[in-house]
Amino acid sequence: MTETLSAAQARRVALAAQGFTRRRPTTAVAARHVHRAMERLGVLQIDSVNVFARSHYLPLFSRLGAYDPALLDRVFLSRTTHYVEYLAHEATFVPVEDWSLWRFRMEAFRRRWESDPQSWLSQNTRTVAWVKDELRTQGPLRPAQLRADAPRERGTWWDWDDVKLALEHLWRTGDVAISGRRGFERHYALEEQVIPAQVRERVVPREEAIFELIHRAARSSGVATESDLADYYRIKDRKAVRAAIDDLVDNGDLQPVRVRGWERGGRQVPAWLHRDAVLPRRIEAAAILTPFDPVVWFRDRALRAFDLDYRIEIYVPAHKRRYGYYSLPVLVGDRIVARVDLKADRASSTLQVQSAWWEPQARAEDAEPMARELALAATWQGLENVSVSGWGDAADAVAGALHVERGGVRRHVHTRQESA
Repeated sequence: MTETLSAAQARRVALAAQGFTRRRPTTAVAARHVHRAMERLGVLQIDSVNVFARSHYLPLFSRLGAYDPALLDRVFLSRTTHYVEYLAHEATFVPVEDWSLWRFRMEAFRRRWESDPQSWLSQNTRTVAWVKDELRTQGPLRPAQLRADAPRERGTWWDWDDVKLALEHLWRTGDVAISGRRGFERHYALEEQVIPAQVRERVVPREEAIFELIHRAARSSGVATESDLADYYRIKDRKAVRAAIDDLVDNGDLQPVRVRGWERGGRQVPAWLHRDAVLPRRIEAAAILTPFDPVVWFRDRALRAFDLDYRIEIYVPAHKRRYGYYSLPVLVGDRIVARVDLKADRASSTLQVQSAWWEPQARAEDAEPMARELALAATWQGLENVSVSGWGDAADAVAGALHVERGGVRRHVHTRQESA
């Protein structure tokens, strides 16, 4: 018999699966807290935009509170890390022991490029061989170090872009791994220089890998549709996804459910509930989310589950932006109640709330928890002040709540053209 969930119940199940029922640590956030959060997330998507904070720092802030960002650097970016980078969604951090789980994706890149004589990889075998030789003899290198050593005796055959292209192709095929970063610049190394032998040698057949990834996606989602499960790890083979779902149902790992309101074209969208999913009576969390948080990164799910019609406006001309350059969804309870466009102005030590907008499901009382999260975000980033512009229908309420929360808040006149 198929169980039925209300839309609100489905939201609470999804947020519980993502760790939003756990209390934030009352002591200093430690590596164990990060590892525990990663067990629920599965992956941490990396993004370079740094107007407020780079995206991969935000999911831990959303769940753990004001942790030391240097902790993330130590856990994820050091040479002795438990994690490595790969295209598990977009570019993401994944557990290093999962490297072989992605071999099916690495081999798909290799087959596609090597079978096409017109591909960049096929037409640049000399460059690729040179890059591999350099990494083999010198160990992990930054692209700039490779550029400095690039051969010049053959005239114009070498181009700086070729170094980057070779490294990126080799990373996708698994010949090269990321051994760490300096700032935001990657260090590249041969696979065997980064990945332990017992991990490299483990053979995971494609079908088994997809089964495991869909199982993990279901656990991290709590309740999900086929599209949700396929998108979590960007698995395009929908036949393989459906086969994995069927096997998980047969194993008792998934249970078919009906979620009221989850419809497309007037028809119910099939969904599944993971066996470990919990249905909390309420969600008491408040959090600022990155656009690349698993709660909202799949826009179809964000709209279906949270009534959030979301679009990043980075590439929208400033005068045409509706919400701001890099607006962040705000969670209160089990609802996405607002979006805010934040900028860390280091020179004035100010967190600028460049715009603030209510979502349709917002309530008047949401301004207070939203203000607390903004004040915490300023503290987390080491900023002394918070300023609020007049752009957005939530700006006045947020400014008023911040005045109470912090004993004062700066206001400034702000136009869409300033949001960048």
